[in-house]
Amino acid sequence: MFAVIKTGGKQYRVSPSQLVKVEKVAGNAGDIVEFNQVLVVGEGETATIGTPVVADALVTAEVVEQARARKVIAFKKRRRQNSKRIRGHRQEFTTIRISEILTGGAKPSKAATKPAEKAAKPVAAKEAAPKAEKPAAKKAKTETTEKKAAPKKAAAKKSEE
Repeated sequence: MFAVIKTGGKQYRVSPSQLVKVEKVAGNAGDIVEFNQVLVVGEGETATIGTPVVADALVTAEVVEQARARKVIAFKKRRRQNSKRIRGHRQEFTTIRISEILTGGAKPSKAATKPAEKAAKPVAAKEAAPKAEKPAAKKAKTETTEKKAAPKKAAAKKSEE
């Protein structure tokens, strides 16, 4: 069974357990992402073609890695003008592994969605704690610097008079 999905302005022909490099998709390694813009799904003559998408079709995939492609150099030169411009660009992409191709309104299996939930909970708890501590530390530093600055200014005025 195969499906044609649309993501990042491009179309990809995918099948289960296939690795695909697509335009950047939100998510960390191990997260599960769903593609609901399925243009074609099926096998051979039984393939269903959407108008423009197939109703109740869904493709789930696991994010394997977030990376950046090799640098592409854009070099412009105007001859005999002593003028040139060099610009570089690195496109971000996501490598995904296709888990399931679902049709007929079927829901993704729970085994595929559990790793994403487990990964999301500890990260949220870790991020909340350090943010609360940092502002308190900054306040303490500003108070001590203000106290030190005030006596020095007063002492300088007395010595000048």
